Amino acid sequence: MATALSWEEAKGVPNEISEILGEGAELLLAIPEHKVALPGGARESQCDVFALIKVLNKVYAVAVEAKVNEPFGPTIGEWMQNASTGKIERIGYICDLLGLKTLPDEHLRYQLFHRTAAAILEAERFGTDNTAMIIQSFSQNHKWFEDFYNFSKFLGLEVRRGTGYQLSIPNQKSLTIGWAVGSEEFI
Repeated sequence: MATALSWEEAKGVPNEISEILGEGAELLLAIPEHKVALPGGARESQCDVFALIKVLNKVYAVAVEAKVNEPFGPTIGEWMQNASTGKIERIGYICDLLGLKTLPDEHLRYQLFHRTAAAILEAERFGTDNTAMIIQSFSQNHKWFEDFYNFSKFLGLEVRRGTGYQLSIPNQKSLTIGWAVGSEEFI
């Protein structure tokens, strides 16, 4: 609900999302609760907000995961326990999308991986220049940031809140990830 209120109030891109993507971010399209199919199972990745955002003549496909107090769900180890062939296929597919040479550490949160994969797939589908996966957190004590930090570190990035970080991925697009700090007025 906090995310919906913040996007409505912004009448475009919320300031904390613009800080991640860059000055002059212009909202082209936003879809709440957008589902993206991934191979290896029936459950889709559901973005709290999927948006097409233009920044300096480049369009980003952006998957937003909103957080206040709820965790990122199971770890890779928990999710892969007694893994079906579908789960093995899915994690392999996600690793390929991200250009990972090894499987994710078992203590990392699965949701961060599949939400990032959703952003990449939608960038390909919509033919955007770049892609982004942004956590829009309304937790004023930055609950769960450590999980995001560990995920980012596994990807080779040392992140801070409120800043966007880019890395190259195999599809030749730039992937931006970031932790956007939303205003507590929307809680």
